[in-house]
Amino acid sequence: VQLVESGGGLVQPGGSLRLSCEASGSSFSMMSMGWYRQAPGKQRELVASISILSRTNYVDSVKGRFTISRDNAKNTVYLQMNSLKPEDTAVYYCNAGSVITSATTGTYWGQGTQVTVSR
Repeated sequence: VQLVESGGGLVQPGGSLRLSCEASGSSFSMMSMGWYRQAPGKQRELVASISILSRTNYVDSVKGRFTISRDNAKNTVYLQMNSLKPEDTAVYYCNAGSVITSATTGTYWGQGTQVTVSR
């Protein structure tokens, strides 16, 4: 399984971005998907995850601002990010696997996409 992210960039505080992650292969619908981020000098954290039944979970700091969704027909998972803050600045990684939680990562990783929130 290969994961390819897109959609990162530079945005002003309060702005929006949508990240996309397209997966290769035919097993996408049977995998949980997640978005992680890592800022310089900080540990990687799970931002949002979505199960094969489309149950979602979010880290507290993004609840109400970020939305994770999946389109199994397109083998793609999205992260809609609204009301962005400078502290959201990080490299965002797509992750796929059987189980994704704050304690367990999936097997497959994308290459990462930079999100910078700044004036």
